[in-house]
Amino acid sequence: MPVSLLWAVDVRGRVYRLSTGGQQWEQCHDTKLEFKRVTAATQCCWGIACDHNIYLNVHASDLSIRYQEETYENQRWNPVDGFSERLLPSDRWQWSDVAGLVHQPLDSFDLPSSGWEWEADWYADENFEAEPTEKGGWTYAMDFPATYTKDKKWNSCVRRRRWLRYRRYKARDSWAKVGGQGDISCGGWEISEEPRGRLSLWAVSLQGKVWYREGIQHHNPEGSSWTEVPVPGEVVQISCGPGELVWAVLWEGQLVVREGIGRDCPSGTAWTVVDSPSTVGATGVAVGVNVVWAVTKDNKVWFRRGVNSHNPCGTGWIGMVGEMIMVNVGLNDQVWALGSAERGLYQRQGVTASELSGKAWRALNAHVGDPGHAPDPALDNAPLPPLAYLSDDAPPPNARSVPKVTSDSFISELLSDRPGAGGPSAAGLPAQEEDGQPGGPLWSNVDLEETQSHLSSVVTYSLALEEEPYGEDGPPMWAWVSGGGCAVDSHSQLNWFSGPGATGGGLNSVSFCPSLSPSVQLGQRSKREMENFKHYEQSVWVKKGTMQWWRDWKPHKWVDVRFALEQFSGPDGNKDGILFLYYNFNEEKKYLHAFVNEVTIFVPVLNDAKHTFAIYTAERTKQRWPIRLAASTELEMHDWLALLSVSCCDSRGIQGPPSKQAIWSVTCRGDIFVSEPSPALEALPYPTPCEQMFWRQVGGHLRLVEGNSVGVVWGIGYDHTAWVHTGGYGGGIFQGLASSTDNIHTQTDVKSVYIYENQRWNPVSGYTNRGLPTDRYMWSDASGLHECTKTHTTTPSPHWTWVSDWAVDYGVSEGTDREGWQYAADFPASYHGYKTLKDFVRRRRWARKCKLTTTGPWQEVPPIALSDVSILPCAAQSSVEVVPLWAISNKGDVLCRLGVTTLTPAGSSWLHVGTDQAFKSVSIGGASQVWAIARDGSVFFRGSVSTCNPAGECWYHIPSPPKQKLKQVSVGRTSICAVDENGNLWYRKDVTPSYPQGSSWEHISDNVRKVSVGPLDQVWIIADKVQGSHGLSCGTVCHRLGVQPLDPKGQSWDYGIGVRALAIPPTDPEGANGSAGGC
Repeated sequence: MPVSLLWAVDVRGRVYRLSTGGQQWEQCHDTKLEFKRVTAATQCCWGIACDHNIYLNVHASDLSIRYQEETYENQRWNPVDGFSERLLPSDRWQWSDVAGLVHQPLDSFDLPSSGWEWEADWYADENFEAEPTEKGGWTYAMDFPATYTKDKKWNSCVRRRRWLRYRRYKARDSWAKVGGQGDISCGGWEISEEPRGRLSLWAVSLQGKVWYREGIQHHNPEGSSWTEVPVPGEVVQISCGPGELVWAVLWEGQLVVREGIGRDCPSGTAWTVVDSPSTVGATGVAVGVNVVWAVTKDNKVWFRRGVNSHNPCGTGWIGMVGEMIMVNVGLNDQVWALGSAERGLYQRQGVTASELSGKAWRALNAHVGDPGHAPDPALDNAPLPPLAYLSDDAPPPNARSVPKVTSDSFISELLSDRPGAGGPSAAGLPAQEEDGQPGGPLWSNVDLEETQSHLSSVVTYSLALEEEPYGEDGPPMWAWVSGGGCAVDSHSQLNWFSGPGATGGGLNSVSFCPSLSPSVQLGQRSKREMENFKHYEQSVWVKKGTMQWWRDWKPHKWVDVRFALEQFSGPDGNKDGILFLYYNFNEEKKYLHAFVNEVTIFVPVLNDAKHTFAIYTAERTKQRWPIRLAASTELEMHDWLALLSVSCCDSRGIQGPPSKQAIWSVTCRGDIFVSEPSPALEALPYPTPCEQMFWRQVGGHLRLVEGNSVGVVWGIGYDHTAWVHTGGYGGGIFQGLASSTDNIHTQTDVKSVYIYENQRWNPVSGYTNRGLPTDRYMWSDASGLHECTKTHTTTPSPHWTWVSDWAVDYGVSEGTDREGWQYAADFPASYHGYKTLKDFVRRRRWARKCKLTTTGPWQEVPPIALSDVSILPCAAQSSVEVVPLWAISNKGDVLCRLGVTTLTPAGSSWLHVGTDQAFKSVSIGGASQVWAIARDGSVFFRGSVSTCNPAGECWYHIPSPPKQKLKQVSVGRTSICAVDENGNLWYRKDVTPSYPQGSSWEHISDNVRKVSVGPLDQVWIIADKVQGSHGLSCGTVCHRLGVQPLDPKGQSWDYGIGVRALAIPPTDPEGANGSAGGC
């Protein structure tokens, strides 16, 4: 770690610096000026002296600071004199800048300040475009302005040469006067895309005005001029971070934030007012890269969460433990502070990029080295203020009456009567530059003490005169600290916290004051700190990354953004957080944010080209437009999803495995999600809106999941393997505390990846891969919109591995010929497995299998492969001992599982239920009603199913809706709903215990993908083509409203979470109040 410096000022106005490689303070002894404040950067330190002027101390270096001054000498040729100084009236100046617009004679160049010196006299530059010129350095052209050459030609009528002179900055490691200012703060060296070496310096005048120093760069450390920045009130203190953050404190205690800071406008464009963290008002503020700390008049310390260059105002205040009179934020967002009681110096421990608020305060115990000059006897005899006299505590009766002063005016007050004091008072004459000319307005720190209050804006204390003097070898009483040039982090090994006389680290360190006995001071200190530690200190944890964001507005496209999660804990231990997304639009920095407790789901989204996931809130669910983000790798996406999911669960107080009443779902990616229904989910007449449901991910990979409210949950993978939930949680992308350890098992899944080979017929060569210009790709996906070849088609993600080669798939539902081809009149059209005279195009599907290995709270149920499963939707208070479970094998057989209980959810054995054809869907509901759908779309009802006869007696054929083929059915207590192949939702009318088959089908809705009916006949569906603010969305969870015994069909839909990848199979868990959450 390179050596860097921590700067501080004691109450005598002496400036000290502490090296990261040492353990003693070194006093800056090159000037007898007393300073009030300092602000440091890596390469320099600025300070305000008691003469109300600003001084600059640039660190010494082997590399000198040099600046090149240049001017051009211009001449024109004439027949009498040749090239001479006689120019035409329309020509440029004889001595000018490179453009010829500014008059720059040699004698017009002066040194900016006494800190500079000339290296040598002016000389002509005899180099031109890396080549030497003729003696004298002239370059020629036909006219002004034109292209110059080093060679003279017959038509060269003008010439010019460049004169150079260098000046060097000589005031290194010493204080050089710059000009009059008041409170100052430097930073800005990390402004986005800013040239290296540029620095921003902000200042506050005695009148409360804000000024910005222009032109501070590496070759011009003093800058060039001051520019006034209008403010909405009188400013008393300002702080500038390394980046785009600038905050200031107003006289009334409010804070203002400078916005619009950037490379082209380092001074910003506007101020935004931010309320004080408490009613007493703020006295100080300190900013870093992504943090803002503040101190209020009651010496409380506050941390501002959600602060960064895109959102400089932040989102809220968090109170921190400890009482300080000032704070300062240095490099790496490290925090330094001065204690309000003993004016000791503290560093904030545990500050990292992921926990910006740190953990605790730790006192610095570094001692002072050689002071460099004799101390002032008058000051040395000034006693320490007793600990009990600090702030607004009243002095004892026998104490000498001394006016109460602030830390800012303390030095001036003490030095005002000293002979040869270093400057006028705040009310004195205007500040003078070294040349004797007025230097602008008079600058000073402002006394913030309120006339009608005992609380000072900074800190106030009385000076007692009968105690022991403050010795040179004791710990200084600090007035100011600056860590802007101190490059340390949470892992730095420093020698500042140990040494002779050290009392230990942390805020618990006690610095005894001579006025009281150690036991009394310790008792007072312990009492005060017990009040501070009534609650655990809040902490902030931040994770950042870069992603791509699918822009909300047209034209929609992927744009690079920065993404951050800020998580914090409250005094009661509850956790919350905020998500931030930072982007640039029209060269302006903007951001989106969402509170973690408002997020309803983080869901991975199918995308062949990117690793994408979506973030939903209740409002974005209504709009059907989530925040879509893409990570650079799938591993990064999974890391973010795990972190975000755990953060959401923490903010909502959800831990451990899903409850028995949980609602289960899966996405088209195979990711598993679960939602804990609230008692108000089915409340009448105002149930909880569906968009407010929170979904959390569970480890594993499934195609379908089914459960009920006694805790029996089954799932089916893409390879038709049956899995049962073990009662655990986590696995997959979740590790550590976010996952259980005893119920997590290895889970595998195999799926097929499909591509299509397309051909068109022509009279010469028959079917070939030469299509029309308007045709689809000859190797494509099912839609034909995306090109997919055998060579370039990859697995769904890096976690999948190929387990077979490409092969023709003959198992297409519409049938194929012997070679696997399907024929049609054109693309796209209805395909069939035979050729006709009107078929001019054909296609065939190729398949390749890939395998995934993951972990999750799932245990395999061998040996039969399943395609569908249904579990009796028991009520929460049900006393059912054996849970009926029906399933369809991948071959179409109907099965009944025996021995399924809450203790043995996997059951014991299968019982085959005979059928005369293959089935594809089955559902069991109240009163052991079993309905099933055959592969040809016909509907069947199984009669005489009971506990004693779990397989029933026979199948009853039920007529399908007119001209429709059903594909899926779901049975509740008395309601039966089904979905046909065209996406229509049907309700079976007149179902009664005496007539369970019902009478007819009634149409309810269209664009339905799947349906689930709960134990109390509540209806949930997965809908397609749901209208949103940006168009239609697919895979939307919808809840049927108004379902009652007298109106079992309900009245309308409540639209919930929805994304193209989301697909929830028929499930039937129950809400906490006994109502269904079947989803």
